[in-house]
Amino acid sequence: MSRRGYLDWLRGVAVIIMIEAHTLDAWTRGADRSGAFRWAMVVAGYGAPFFMFLAGIGLSLAAGSRQRKGTSDDKVAARGRLRGAQILGLAFLFRAQSWLVSGGSMRSILKVDILNVMGLSMLAAALIWGWGRSRLSRAGGLVLATLVCTMVTPIVRDTALLDTWPSPLVSYLRPIPGRATFTLFPWAGFLLAGAAVGLWLDSVRSADGERRVILSLGGIGIALGFGGYLASYLPTIYSHSEYWTSSPTYFFVRLGVLVLALPVALVWSAAWKGWSPLQTFGRSSLFVYWVHVELVYGVISTGLHRALTFESAIVGFVLFTIFMFLLAMAKDRVIARWRGAPTMTSGEFSTAS
Repeated sequence: MSRRGYLDWLRGVAVIIMIEAHTLDAWTRGADRSGAFRWAMVVAGYGAPFFMFLAGIGLSLAAGSRQRKGTSDDKVAARGRLRGAQILGLAFLFRAQSWLVSGGSMRSILKVDILNVMGLSMLAAALIWGWGRSRLSRAGGLVLATLVCTMVTPIVRDTALLDTWPSPLVSYLRPIPGRATFTLFPWAGFLLAGAAVGLWLDSVRSADGERRVILSLGGIGIALGFGGYLASYLPTIYSHSEYWTSSPTYFFVRLGVLVLALPVALVWSAAWKGWSPLQTFGRSSLFVYWVHVELVYGVISTGLHRALTFESAIVGFVLFTIFMFLLAMAKDRVIARWRGAPTMTSGEFSTAS
């Protein structure tokens, strides 16, 4: 099948959410970090899950494409592991660049961010894909890994067994202020779930079949989200679990939203004829991430850090989003001229579309 434009569209939405999250977090003054700001941060909390989820889908779609071209299962799995290792390597390169540009302690190179977690999660998904010998066994393994990753999150964050571990390792397992916001538990679960969804999407060979699968996924998304919401009112089985961070119920609420977003993206993408700014944004996701984080949090914007009212920060977010879009367009034009081909870039926060 041709490139799935609705995935690019959804990735573009995730890019905008990501920019919103970072600009408002970096630039809003302390006195305004309540009320509307908190609700904006709830929305902001969906950017990273979308990227993880879509990267998982892309991993499975890429694997299926290679299979159909005659690549052996072992080589397909090896390519998936290599891609995960590449993303992990980019994570350290990104942190090294940040240290060179903005300074600070060299320990910041070991800070865990979304690329670190994405790389290791892709490695795990590729291993599970390789262990399976059929589409069904692979999907079952990925779903089981998602459940385990989610359900053990409160336990991992509360266990004393990690207290004696080196902090660079612990920061991959539970948040450490200043060193890790994203951790393998539960964030890897979004990518693993996405990989399971990607296997299902890859099983269809026609547009009608894909639409039926996506409509079914919409129903599953509603069930997951609503079920997670209802479960949040039940007595918890964990001695310590924060709803907004480590709670399995909130994980499934967010996962339900991610899955439900697929039919919404398909309908919107089908209704929008011609060139799509969101798809263009989505195809430059890694570029936008790489450039904008330093611009938002680094020395270049020091005067804006925690200095704006919430309303002014919103204006800043809108203007900065436009600037990043124009920058992404300029990057595409440079690449197109260099290659002598029509403007097009890959879905960079993914492995395929």
